[in-house]
Amino acid sequence: MRIAIPLFDGFTALDAVGPYEVLRMLPDSEVVFVAAAPGVLQDGEGALGLRATASFQEVARADLLLVPGGPGTRSGVTDQPLLDWIRRIHPTTTWTTSVCTGSLLLGAAGLLKGLEATTHWRAVDDLESFGATYTARRVVEQPGGIVTAAGVSAGIDMALRLAELIAGRTAAEAFQLAIEYDPQPPFDAGSYAKAPAEAKAYLANRR
Repeated sequence: MRIAIPLFDGFTALDAVGPYEVLRMLPDSEVVFVAAAPGVLQDGEGALGLRATASFQEVARADLLLVPGGPGTRSGVTDQPLLDWIRRIHPTTTWTTSVCTGSLLLGAAGLLKGLEATTHWRAVDDLESFGATYTARRVVEQPGGIVTAAGVSAGIDMALRLAELIAGRTAAEAFQLAIEYDPQPPFDAGSYAKAPAEAKAYLANRR
C-alpha cells in the first residue's frame, strides 16, 4: 500500500500529519512525502517544515493519494507541475483524497467536475468554481475512490474511514485507539452551522 502525500509551501501541517498518523499503521504501508523537488517545505505560518523525500518525477503511482490543504492551495491551483502530477497519479490510485482546501487542487486538476465534495467553509465558492457541488458533510465519498474531507481535523475522520475500507473495522478501531482519538471538545463551535456569531465575526476581523 503506497500512500503519497504531496507537499507545497503553505500547506497546513495537520492536514497531512493527522491522516498520516492513521494511514501509516495500515498493513504493508509505505508513506512517501512528495514535492517538486526533495527538501523541506514550510507550512502556512512559515514556522514548521516537513521534508519531502521524493520528487514528482520519482513517484509515478500510488494506491492512495492524499492532498493536504492550506494557504498555499490558493497559488497551487495554478501550479501546473503539481496539478499535472495529481492528474498523472489519479488513474493509478484506488483512493484519491483531500483534506480541507486540498480539494481545490483536486478541482483544479479537473477531478471533481459534477461531483459532490467538501472543503473548508471559507473555500466553498472556490470549490464550486471548479464544477463541484459543495456539501457540508465532514467526509464525502464518491464512486471511483474520490474522498474529500472538510477542514483540518476532518482529515483524521477520513483516514479512519479509509482504514476501515482498506483493512476492516477492527483495524480502524485499533488505529483510533492507538492515537487515542476520542474528541471531547470544550465548545460546540466546530462547524460554521453551529458556531456562534461572535466567533464568526472574530475570524472575519482577522482576515
